[in-house]
Amino acid sequence: MYYGTVDATPLFVMLLAETRRWGASPDAVQTLLPAADAALDWISHFGDRDGDGFVEYQRATDRGLINQGWKDSFDGINDAAGHLAQAPIALCEVQGYVYAAILARAELAEEFGQSDKAEKLREQAAELRTKFSEAFWIPEKGWYAVALDGNKRRVDALTSNVGHCLWSGIVTDEHAEQLVHHLATAEMDSGFGLRTLASGMGAFNPMSYHNGSVWPHDTAIAVAGLLRYRHIPGAVGLATRLSNGLLDAATAFGGRLPELFCGFQRSRFSAPVPYPTSCSPQAWASAAPLLLVRSFLGLEPDVPHRTVTVLPHVPARWGRVELTDLRLGGTAVDLAVDGEQVIATNLPEDWRLITH
Repeated sequence: MYYGTVDATPLFVMLLAETRRWGASPDAVQTLLPAADAALDWISHFGDRDGDGFVEYQRATDRGLINQGWKDSFDGINDAAGHLAQAPIALCEVQGYVYAAILARAELAEEFGQSDKAEKLREQAAELRTKFSEAFWIPEKGWYAVALDGNKRRVDALTSNVGHCLWSGIVTDEHAEQLVHHLATAEMDSGFGLRTLASGMGAFNPMSYHNGSVWPHDTAIAVAGLLRYRHIPGAVGLATRLSNGLLDAATAFGGRLPELFCGFQRSRFSAPVPYPTSCSPQAWASAAPLLLVRSFLGLEPDVPHRTVTVLPHVPARWGRVELTDLRLGGTAVDLAVDGEQVIATNLPEDWRLITH
């Protein structure tokens, strides 16, 4: 059977824990725990082709996708000079997804009485984080390689993929500070969102599919990652700027964000330039504004522990933000955020609202 995707497996495990936090029933989640364990087993024994601790991909025949991450175009993974990476390829963001998946399974193990398993999984995640930092970080450039190629060389282009690493939590604070600096440059920030590839790279083309275009979901994930590292200087400011640009693009597209659009600098064109064959509507793009809202609210529900965390950094232009009938398992609450003020109504007495 052919899937052509290397990242769906860890993302499934991440999603399972997320659904539990939002109120999926314990019975439903426990039913899927064997599938989650099978996913982690695949990551260790099949996704990691050579035993180096990283998940790689390589197609088995001359058919199907050459690249099997979210940037799945044939030329989507390249180095700073523009040379194509040779398989098997280990993408930086996929290792981040694996890290988050292991921690997600540890969280579920803890809840369902498997504390020993949870501890071993956390140790495994910590080991992966260290190995990832050693293998993917490029000290002389100040960013992560987009991938390791078949010879374990760092594919050294500056890409939006590092924003996904921030989102997963695999990034150290020291490295996050340098990533914020590079993502904030005009090479990455088009003014309407984050470019997939920095304009100074050899393969950059603002009209390409993955080498300089702007994908709304990609920018939203980077914003979520920056706000995860809100304690890093400049992270919140950059997240706000990227979000404002993306929402301005949404307005220009009549309120419907497309799959992607061209990555020309905003100073050259007053409106985002459409990508000719972009899907519109598209599910990823449609979800992007929702992720922006959640991220700037700092909204983290935890139904098993009966807490709702709201740590807002809402852009001033948004004004007051209200969420009504927010379903958290069998509970529905209303939230209002006005600046730093957080108001929750209909929150059951045995729940806690965490705002700092």
